[in-house]
Amino acid sequence: MKKIGLYCFGNDLRLHDNPALLQASQSVDTLICIAIIDPKQLMPNRYGLMSLGVHRKRFLKQSLIALNNQLLRIGQQLHVIIDQPMDAIAKLITLYDINVVYSTKHVGFYESTYWQLLQKRYRSINFKQYHSHTIFNSSQLPFDLSDLPASFTSFKKKIEPIDVPAPVHSVTHLPPEPADNKNSALQGVTLLDSDVFCQSSDGEDCIEEFQGGENNALLHTQQYFSSQLPKSYKQVRNALEGWDNSTKLSAWLANGCLSPRAVIDKLKHYEATVDKNDSTYWILFELLWREYFQWYAQCYGVKLFYLSGIKNKKPLTSFYAERFKRWCLGATPYPIVNACMKQLNATGYMSNRGRQLVASCFVHELGLDWRYGAAYFEQQLIDYDVAANWGNWQYLAGVGADPRGSRQFNLDKQAHTYDPEGVFVRKWHGEVTLSAHVLDSVDAADWPIQ
Repeated sequence: MKKIGLYCFGNDLRLHDNPALLQASQSVDTLICIAIIDPKQLMPNRYGLMSLGVHRKRFLKQSLIALNNQLLRIGQQLHVIIDQPMDAIAKLITLYDINVVYSTKHVGFYESTYWQLLQKRYRSINFKQYHSHTIFNSSQLPFDLSDLPASFTSFKKKIEPIDVPAPVHSVTHLPPEPADNKNSALQGVTLLDSDVFCQSSDGEDCIEEFQGGENNALLHTQQYFSSQLPKSYKQVRNALEGWDNSTKLSAWLANGCLSPRAVIDKLKHYEATVDKNDSTYWILFELLWREYFQWYAQCYGVKLFYLSGIKNKKPLTSFYAERFKRWCLGATPYPIVNACMKQLNATGYMSNRGRQLVASCFVHELGLDWRYGAAYFEQQLIDYDVAANWGNWQYLAGVGADPRGSRQFNLDKQAHTYDPEGVFVRKWHGEVTLSAHVLDSVDAADWPIQ
């Protein structure tokens, strides 16, 4: 009996260090490769925002096209399907008598839930998931997931002594599609022409270096670790702008065009052949922060999206529509915040320092429900990662992993430290307009404030 496999691409849009795809290449006779876009991502969510904003769509489109081109070179192709994931996979299982379904483990609560439901529905089918969006496998953790350390510092102490798994070799061949391909079921989306991707950020100030796809990810990684930049990373990482002031790997990592283990492999080689210092260690330190949030999301599940976070204590907050709109547009009384938000809206990217400042302002100065800020980042950021985004927002709002509680930044002091001459604020037109000097023109019930 022939084994017919289904491979579901998600946050693993690559051929290198992809153990799930490698296993599929060795284990089935025929294979169907799909990527599913849930229609919910293309409609306003509970916060009145889009999950996939213009910049995220652009980067995702580039990444999917690049993946399809790579698959074509090794005898396969990518079918992009717009459907609810449960329904899409169920249809294909029925049409093609699928024996085994492969994917990379996704840490998101909803993604994990539909995978578990499929396993219960189709008990005769093998569902195989592998870890490659994280550095470590679940079996390597020196604790049960339910006993995840309550702080990053404790997590780091436990996880640092563990050897990082070596990246698996790139997939160089794949089994063909079934000969009796029922084409209508796999029409999917023509990536270049689909209405899904018709919106474009052309004409906006997007960062040209951020081009989706595995080849671009590997090229940038190679260029970065072939330079002198890693050994000064810690000194410049807090800059508000500048391509060379951070690794700029986050967008490719988030979309799965780049493996975190491949990055660490390059980092180790750099430390062995060029230099090993506090800055090179700090690159690993940041990757471990990312790792912590991946397991944090798996540990706490749907609590990642609760107002009370993991603390079960709701913060004192409200929702002021006008304040939220001003924050989104960069029209607050705080120039550094305005500049960062306008940079985000124009490019789909913001520095780590900027993200902390605008989140602190959102929670403390504006007194808003932190989840709306997290949802806006989800819409805008090309490097959106569900675990890192919502975990970091919980951290800043005082309902997450920070043992000190919520963190408030002195915005004037931060601006003086990181933009002392006001160059960044002027570039992004963050100056406070006359109308923005007063925070509210109406109260919470939309009554005019005299």
